[in-house]
Amino acid sequence: MERESSTIVQLAPFLVAGMLLALALGRQLNALALGDASATSMGAKPRRIRALGMVAITLLCGAATAASGPIWFLGLAVPYTARMVVGSDHRWILAYALVLGPALVLASDVLGRVLVAPAELPVGVVTAFLGAPLFIALCRRRRLSVL
Repeated sequence: MERESSTIVQLAPFLVAGMLLALALGRQLNALALGDASATSMGAKPRRIRALGMVAITLLCGAATAASGPIWFLGLAVPYTARMVVGSDHRWILAYALVLGPALVLASDVLGRVLVAPAELPVGVVTAFLGAPLFIALCRRRRLSVL
């Protein structure tokens, strides 16, 4: 499925706003991960952080869905994968997810074009095949509540 370059121009303000907001919330999300009481004692405002986080998520997910269609798997799998790689620091999780998401889409697109050449598999099908083992592994982990 191809999109016009005008799609990027139309979605750029939402993507930029969502990314900037998400990156700015990194330190506050770390404080919130310690619990509401600890975050409050550190000067954070849990309700405000959650509300701004929801705004960032809405902007980024809405723009991604508008641009690429419902490849919802990426929004779930990439942050968990980033967390497994870098640990629990949200600043690093956000940075790695920013790189891993597009890399996964690119790899899925290339695989979809190569596996059944000269035909093509849709990116969503390839990401589903890549994501199923990841979700099974996540569900089977005993430390699922830590994620």
